[in-house]
Amino acid sequence: MVASTEKDPAIIAHAKTLENTPWCDDYEKMISGVLYNCLAPELVNGRFRARRLMTKYNTHFPDDATPESLLADREAMLRQMLGKLGKDSYMEPPLNIDYGCNISIGDSFYSNFNLVILDCGMVTIGNRVMFGPFVSIFAATHETGVESRRAGVEYARGVTIGDDCWIGGNTTIMPGVNIGSPAKVVKKVDPVPDL
Repeated sequence: MVASTEKDPAIIAHAKTLENTPWCDDYEKMISGVLYNCLAPELVNGRFRARRLMTKYNTHFPDDATPESLLADREAMLRQMLGKLGKDSYMEPPLNIDYGCNISIGDSFYSNFNLVILDCGMVTIGNRVMFGPFVSIFAATHETGVESRRAGVEYARGVTIGDDCWIGGNTTIMPGVNIGSPAKVVKKVDPVPDL
């Protein structure tokens, strides 16, 4: 997998429909799969904002909470954190994200504990999707050369998970993966030779 060389107008147009995006040239490069500087101030601030909201989400459990009030509080926090969140969707804390704004989740989504989403690229999750504990989605990647990594140069590839998928616990989904609708990832998949 190599980085793209041009920005993707369709992805940029989609990002304009999402909430809380850290707009700058490097953001447009990042979501398009072009090499970008992850240390651009707007991106650093975007990750900082996500960390603040994530910490609040992961530790929120008021003494006077009821199951209903806690659910409502967490949904409101997720709406502040994510680019798009469908109805009746819930994520058990702890949740770890890079930006949050590049994550679009459909209706009736459920994630068990310890979800990690490195959303440098667009991460789209369909309707009625379920994740077991310790699922990781990595849209972020980088070149293998040490010089570009030292300079903070990265790129990303979006991840799409279709409707009605079930992703079993301890699954890692790598950059550029598209999981069809419906799918269950619950056992080892035999390797396919590189083409």
